[in-house]
Amino acid sequence: MKTAYLKFDGEKTVSHINKEIYGHFSEHLGRCIYNGIFVGKDSPIPNTDGVRNDVIDALKEIEIPVLRWPGGCFADEYHWHDGVGKNRRPILNTNWGGVVEDNSFGTNEFLNLCEKLGCEPYLAGNMGSGTVSELASWLEYITYDGNSPYALERKANGRERSWKLKYLGIGNENWGCGGNMRPETYADEYRRYETFAKNYSTPDMVKIACGPNADDYNWTETIMQNLKSWHTGAISLHYYTLPTGDWSKKGSALTFDDNEYYKTISSTMYMDEIITKHGEIMNKYDPEGKIKLIVDEWGCWYDVEEGTNPGFLYQQNTMRDAIVAAINLNIFNNHSDKVIMANLAQVMNVLQSVLLSDGERLVKTPTWQIFKMYLPHHDAELVKTSFAAPDLEKADKTIPMITYSLSKKNGEFFLTASNCSLDEDCTMLIDPEQGEINNVTAQIVNAEIHSYNGFDNNTPVSISDYNGFEIKEDKLRVTLPAHSVTAFKFKL
Repeated sequence: MKTAYLKFDGEKTVSHINKEIYGHFSEHLGRCIYNGIFVGKDSPIPNTDGVRNDVIDALKEIEIPVLRWPGGCFADEYHWHDGVGKNRRPILNTNWGGVVEDNSFGTNEFLNLCEKLGCEPYLAGNMGSGTVSELASWLEYITYDGNSPYALERKANGRERSWKLKYLGIGNENWGCGGNMRPETYADEYRRYETFAKNYSTPDMVKIACGPNADDYNWTETIMQNLKSWHTGAISLHYYTLPTGDWSKKGSALTFDDNEYYKTISSTMYMDEIITKHGEIMNKYDPEGKIKLIVDEWGCWYDVEEGTNPGFLYQQNTMRDAIVAAINLNIFNNHSDKVIMANLAQVMNVLQSVLLSDGERLVKTPTWQIFKMYLPHHDAELVKTSFAAPDLEKADKTIPMITYSLSKKNGEFFLTASNCSLDEDCTMLIDPEQGEINNVTAQIVNAEIHSYNGFDNNTPVSISDYNGFEIKEDKLRVTLPAHSVTAFKFKL
């Protein structure tokens, strides 16, 4: 059996793990919003103000910290004023499926949902087809408590007090669907939009500039050169895991061989490299680290399930996705000096969702299980470690066998580790530089790699207690089974 070694000093921490790293993304895409989160007040499915009660409960269970809306590509064609009040103007969703939406889920519904969930709203503003005044009036409608025209309109629409808005994205993918801009053009537009983006209820609102697509380092270089001294709290990063690397044939969510599995893992591991390299560019222009990184779209992107609308991006979710989620969350934790938020794409019925629905039935996917397992990392401190582990030579790539992150909160340590090997267990030796490990408990998510949680209440991919560990000579010795995600709590 292969062995990994982890050494740490429990008194030394590196950075704070923002709970917003465990954030989510809800776009007007397929059945994410309509017939997903939102079914309408008249639906026979139990709901509160049109939002499914079981969805609210499931998202509360993983303590969702932040939710991004309304897009995505949809955001740069979305005009907020069409989605408030009694007489709403329908919209043609040209990006996703060519369907006409009635705009019954709009600003009030989204912000009220965030209040129900106890999470921060993250709005993506329309730069691509919108105007500066449109964004400014949206913020007035949401955040102003006085008797201005848009605040009065909000009050007439049933909301007396303003909402709090902590995060605002100014545009989305403006290098692509958000306007096909050059980075120089976007930087100038950002300055113009940001000037008038006034928040009346949350003075410290984080304004987020459109960052790069995956490894477009020139975009980051240009944005940082132009916005380093501007009012920018963060830039965004988008990167999706593709099994095949081919956007025209991405691969199946359910049917894949060992080689395609390892290609998926190699693709998702690339997240670590691109965060590191973009972070180095950001540090060159911003050595004090004032501008942070937000990975506001990430996850696996497969071919849609057979028989579903190709524009709806509906895909299943297996044990492979649980491992992908664990790897990414470990990466984000370990880069928490730079990454302050990440948003899984997407929260329901689209891409690597935590929830899937079929009529009244709801499934918590394998990815949901990982978000539940990783809860103790929320707002914990990343512990400084040294680590050595074996690599795998698979799919013509060298792939780290183990990813991990170790955090500390309220005197308790929390270690998460994923073993991506399909057929080899790994021993992990955990050595504190001082003190004795005690009070150990553990959990595991481990199932056949193609397993998924179905609508027939069959949930083979779930969290269970685990006893594959022992304390010997003040060290913790654990067994990490093949294709598993494990979590350990302990004290010193």
